Amino acid sequence: MQALASTLVGLVAALHAYILVLEMFLWEKKPGRGLHGFDPEMARATAPMAANQGLYNGFLAAGLVWGLVAGDPTGFRAQVFFLVCVIVAGVYGAVTANRRILFAQALPGTLALVAVLVAQ
Repeated sequence: MQALASTLVGLVAALHAYILVLEMFLWEKKPGRGLHGFDPEMARATAPMAANQGLYNGFLAAGLVWGLVAGDPTGFRAQVFFLVCVIVAGVYGAVTANRRILFAQALPGTLALVAVLVAQ
């Protein structure tokens, strides 16, 4: 079960690293614009906001990686803390921006959190 939990945490970390790349570096290019269906002008206007969001996603990814490499109890606690942050951010994003975020962010975070708690 520990291997499954670590794999799920790693996948959530990879997802947030990917979001960082989309929001910080590809926002004005086709992959980034396609995320929200923005035209080039809107992508240009919202790029600073998107970069800020991307940075926060990078912090989530870094925290999850830290949780994977740190020894217990620190590793376990870091994984739980950052997965809860992922879930809260996903629920908030679903309520305020787009319901798809619930399934793209909060659901994977919840599955990983359950696996981490069961594996402990």
